[in-house]
Amino acid sequence: MAQTKKKRNRKHRGTQGGRIDTNRRAARPRSRAEAKARARAGTKRTPKADHPPTWRGAATRGAVAAVIFTFVLLLVFRRSPVSALSLGAFMLVFYIPAGYYIDTMMWRRRERARMRGAGKS
Repeated sequence: MAQTKKKRNRKHRGTQGGRIDTNRRAARPRSRAEAKARARAGTKRTPKADHPPTWRGAATRGAVAAVIFTFVLLLVFRRSPVSALSLGAFMLVFYIPAGYYIDTMMWRRRERARMRGAGKS
C-alpha cells in the first residue's frame, strides 16, 4: 500500500516538555562546507587557569578541605565530635582566605608570564 503521509526529513528538535533548543551551535553541521568551516574556526575556549580566582571557588575548595579534615580527625585520629567539628570550622575559616590569596598569587604569576610571552612574539 502506498504511503499517504510524507516522512519527515530530519529529527524533530525539542524536548518532551515542548522546549526547543535555540542554541544551534551544538547541532550537527548541515553540509560538508559548514563542517569544514566549523573545524577551521575551532573553539577558542580559555583554560580554567586563565580566569582570575573567585571567592566562591575558594569557599567551595575550603569547604571540601574542611569536611575532609573533619572526617580524618573523627575516623583516623579518633577525636571527639565536638573537637573535630570545632577544628574543622577553624580550618574552614583559615582555608578560604588562604586558598584565595594563593590562587591570586599564582594567577598573577601566570599572567605576568603570559604577558612576557605575548610581548616576545
